[in-house]
Amino acid sequence: MSTPPNAPSGLLGRDGEEMVYVYAIGREGPALHALASRLPGVDGRPLRPVSGGGLCALVSPVPADTFSEQGLAAQMEDLDRLEAVARAHHAVVDAAFAEASVLPMRLATVYLDDARVADMLVRQRSEFQELLSRLEGHVELGVKVYADPRAAAAAVPASSAASSEGAGTGRAYLRKRQAQQRDSQDAYRAASDLAARSAQVAERVSASRAVHRPQQGQLASRAGVNVANEAYLVPRKHTEQLRQELVALADGAPGVSIEVTGPWAPYSFATAVVANGGGGAR
Repeated sequence: MSTPPNAPSGLLGRDGEEMVYVYAIGREGPALHALASRLPGVDGRPLRPVSGGGLCALVSPVPADTFSEQGLAAQMEDLDRLEAVARAHHAVVDAAFAEASVLPMRLATVYLDDARVADMLVRQRSEFQELLSRLEGHVELGVKVYADPRAAAAAVPASSAASSEGAGTGRAYLRKRQAQQRDSQDAYRAASDLAARSAQVAERVSASRAVHRPQQGQLASRAGVNVANEAYLVPRKHTEQLRQELVALADGAPGVSIEVTGPWAPYSFATAVVANGGGGAR
């Protein structure tokens, strides 16, 4: 989370005070100004453009008591509220990305006022312009590889299972457990191999690669265990071909699967740089 740079503690958390939530940064021009006039931000608050240094930030007002450091901490503990803020944030970024190249800001990046946002744009102008040029014409694709030992076990021929059942009860149980362990090990080995091959295929056309922590529990969108979670910065013209090549890698391989998501705005390749460059105290 980002809080305003050099923010006086007494100004945060007062009822009635407003702060400025920043969604994305792009080049100055009519596209982002027009978008701001027709798209709402968090909690339906109206967007507005803030300009500086030849750049434009899409922002909206938010209550200071809700988006102060203490207020943000409380919001982030409420999963429903966190989801609502994230959905609104990403809706603005995605709409802006459809109109122009933009740099997504981190979720809940806030400044005290428009003047501080404009100052941030001027101070970081060269960095933002360089990054925008690098991302021009590119999108982000997500690539996740899963290992599913149960699916691998289900693919074992029935004759193998029958031969195990023909032995004594204790011996059959032991063989079954050993087979399950082999299935699990084979699935993880196959998934690791699939992850390596997918990286080789993607890196042929991608401009950059980002490795994320594998997702677990409810965050994982498929059955099995997420063993690789990566993102690639890909020229827009190559996205569909790359998607097809990656998905084909898992064809006929029991116990493993690959998920390709996107194209997205380049969160993995812009957000961290922008947040650091923006100077927001965290």
